[in-house]
Amino acid sequence: MGKEARAWGQLSDGESDGKLLWEPPKLIFRGAVRGIYQGHALRDIRAEGNDIVLSDGTRFTLDPGQADKWVHAILNPPTRLDKLGVKPGMSVVVDGVDDEAFLEELSTRVDAEVGTGEDFEDVDLLFLAADDLGQLDRLEDLQGALAEKGAIWVVSQKGKTAPLKDVDVLAAARGVGLSDTKVCAFSKTHTALRFVRRKG
Repeated sequence: MGKEARAWGQLSDGESDGKLLWEPPKLIFRGAVRGIYQGHALRDIRAEGNDIVLSDGTRFTLDPGQADKWVHAILNPPTRLDKLGVKPGMSVVVDGVDDEAFLEELSTRVDAEVGTGEDFEDVDLLFLAADDLGQLDRLEDLQGALAEKGAIWVVSQKGKTAPLKDVDVLAAARGVGLSDTKVCAFSKTHTALRFVRRKG
């Protein structure tokens, strides 16, 4: 969901060629001079020709036709649902994920079902909460609920004290024929790994 490009930067402490990166919520410039901008610094960002211009006068010159796209991306950062690939009209099932804010966000985009994943079929996205190996044992059965191009997001705690590590989740999923395709920061306390059926 980020962006990266070569740019000419005109910063308060000098000018140089460098790499411009949009890693929401930060705009980062790495060259002979460097800068990191976020929050208030990006509030009045605008495009002027091939330049991205910040409120303090900082400028980044991009290839022709790119400045407007960058400004649009910065002013419209992806939401959690965008990162998770939730699109209107999808069949979505939430299995054990107890996150009120997430459920409320989902309700603004899809009519999600809450329950045991095995009870459904042709599911586009299935969100499975997993905090122990026993819950990962269900992955094999849950595959049967997926639509042809469906995916399972395994949502688990993150950090040093998490009962499950990413390697545990990956090993369990790969062991039942699933392939990992993406990782996403689900919340301040949880991470999510995306799995699809292995091709062939």
